[in-house]
Amino acid sequence: MSSENEQLKPFEARAIIEQLRKGTVPVEHVARFTVGRQNWLKYIEDDLQNFIAEGGSKVRFINGDYGDGKTHFMSIIRHLALQQKFAVSFVVLTRDVPIQKFEVIYQELVAQLIGQFSGTGIRAMLNHWLTTIETDFNGKKEDFSDKLLSLNEQLKNLPEMNINFSNALVSLVEHQYGQADNEQSQEDWLQQKETLYLWFEGGKISKRELKPLQIFEALNKNNSKTLLRSLISFLHFQGYSGFILLLDELETIMAQSNAARNAAYENVRLLIDNTEQSSYFHIFFSIIPDILNAEKGFKSYDALWSRIRSICDNKRLNYRSVLIDLHQTPLETKELIQLGKSICQIHEISYRWSSDELINNDLFEKICVAQERMGLLSEVRLFIKQVIRYLDIAEQGEVLNDDVEAQVIQSQQEMEQEKLEQCQPDWDK
Repeated sequence: MSSENEQLKPFEARAIIEQLRKGTVPVEHVARFTVGRQNWLKYIEDDLQNFIAEGGSKVRFINGDYGDGKTHFMSIIRHLALQQKFAVSFVVLTRDVPIQKFEVIYQELVAQLIGQFSGTGIRAMLNHWLTTIETDFNGKKEDFSDKLLSLNEQLKNLPEMNINFSNALVSLVEHQYGQADNEQSQEDWLQQKETLYLWFEGGKISKRELKPLQIFEALNKNNSKTLLRSLISFLHFQGYSGFILLLDELETIMAQSNAARNAAYENVRLLIDNTEQSSYFHIFFSIIPDILNAEKGFKSYDALWSRIRSICDNKRLNYRSVLIDLHQTPLETKELIQLGKSICQIHEISYRWSSDELINNDLFEKICVAQERMGLLSEVRLFIKQVIRYLDIAEQGEVLNDDVEAQVIQSQQEMEQEKLEQCQPDWDK
């Protein structure tokens, strides 16, 4: 057993197993399950370090079928980006967070923001920033205004910085380290500070509340992309290498009405265009093969298809391509066996048992052989579900069923049901 796994407590191990049952990997433990795909990761890491962190920008699509490990792969990218001091947001596109409403996407991405600070969200990031400048603004009272003016000049002159965003930052500092004037109560002062946080979070706030703070508009569909560029500029000002936005399950667009779908594809096109004109910014979209090929996919919207059709033309594998094709580069049997061993170790810690007498490496290989015979070897989620099913049976002291293919079919049926349930929401409402 690896020393890394030995440090796990039973409750932590069980939480991991329960997450794996649902088809996801806890973010903080993603490194334990990183096997294969090294070529893709090698070039992504190179991009982050030598292009995005130097001021570049890029959009890439992660292509894979249900169960190919797209979400896990995006979690690995998040892990790599955090190691390289990027700020990251991982947004799952759903009925409540649809791509055609980018102002809602903005609200979600600032809510999911993580970086070199404790907690999650833009409020946590702002609080961390305020602590880093505390010594500058806790000095003599007479110096406070001069320092605030200096900060204001710095912020408003940042590239891509929106005046509302810079004014909100200055006002937040003033409300953190300054004092209310004689005409304003302490309660009103604190309420204004909360209004500032809500503004950064994209909350609905009236112009009357914003005017005293020198902010002239709240988040709306017209300014959401401008505010995103301001956020990236501010993150770089704080010393971040840049900003990585991971948008998962873009294929949900295809379940929408024609009007909603076209609006969504137009937003994808605008995001691509805006990203290419930005700095220190990388977007990753996860997609399924159908979105590249189906009638309701990218082809249905000419303005977008003309921008990205070339990604389908490359027949030869190119690890620097805009398309990261996980479906064409599945994990090999030896890598899946390695993954099976990792899950087995964590399962043992979780339920305080030893698998030595009931589980051996042949089992993982048999699962791989069965999946390959059925044309399902690329489905990592199916493999994980199978491994956990067998481990559960063995831990309970039962004799393992030798009919591996029957078990694969059962697990696949469960996954198909999960997939069906994911498609149930009425996207047109």
